[in-house]
Amino acid sequence: MQPISVTEVIWKRMLAVKSGKSRLKCVDCLPEERGALELYGALAEPSNSMQIFAQIGQSIDGRVATVSEDSRDVSGRDGLAHLHRLRALADAVVIGVKTAVQDSPQLTVRLAQGDNPARVVIDPRGRLPNDARLLQDESARRIVIQACDVSRPAGVEVVRLERGRWFAAQDVAAALADLGFRKVLVEGGGITIAQFLEAGLLDRLHIAIAPLLIGSGPQGLSTTSPVPSLAQALRPETHVYNLGSDILFDCVLAGGGQAAAHWADTADPIRAYAAG
Repeated sequence: MQPISVTEVIWKRMLAVKSGKSRLKCVDCLPEERGALELYGALAEPSNSMQIFAQIGQSIDGRVATVSEDSRDVSGRDGLAHLHRLRALADAVVIGVKTAVQDSPQLTVRLAQGDNPARVVIDPRGRLPNDARLLQDESARRIVIQACDVSRPAGVEVVRLERGRWFAAQDVAAALADLGFRKVLVEGGGITIAQFLEAGLLDRLHIAIAPLLIGSGPQGLSTTSPVPSLAQALRPETHVYNLGSDILFDCVLAGGGQAAAHWADTADPIRAYAAG
């Protein structure tokens, strides 16, 4: 397990790498600082193609909330700081409407230095209320992807997609690419992340595990195509980091290709987005 130290100097370098003003190479870094460079550097470096990464925080027993859907304190302080760093490295952060309504997140960068990413809510049926906090804050672009004629407040961008019952994850990704986003963080919920995973669209998946046992409640990830045997389970290249309050599993999904091939070889999954 690799310990990391995200010092002010290291994080300023990450932001400079993101903007193309610095390089990752560090000659005199401490081992803990090198761990931070390895973890965040892969996400910070500029890319000509879209890079989609996801983060999910959960308990030791794989829960993201209680049965009453209380999810506010699943991640520890260091796990939350990690999430805010990911937001700072992203051009846009994406959530499903269920997460937007239940958790009322701000999706801003507060526990790290960096600019707020664009806030994107996938809301096929127009369930997101216009007084939601993430639509009120004008510090970044606000985007709602929907299939209905619900009007939105001034300044909120609306992207219309056609759907049957769901939006296809590929169509959502294509819409984000058309809007100019190159680094996209899929933050939640678990259904949303699972759909991007099954569609083979994730380059990286971060799973932050906090030292608590919830016992029951919603699980972190549930795909529509369960594997019949452990031999067929997806086994990505994984790096483990000690964040402090949480343990992070950094899963490398080979540019999405490894996951895409995996799900294509299992059952016949519904590669579509069910807002969650």
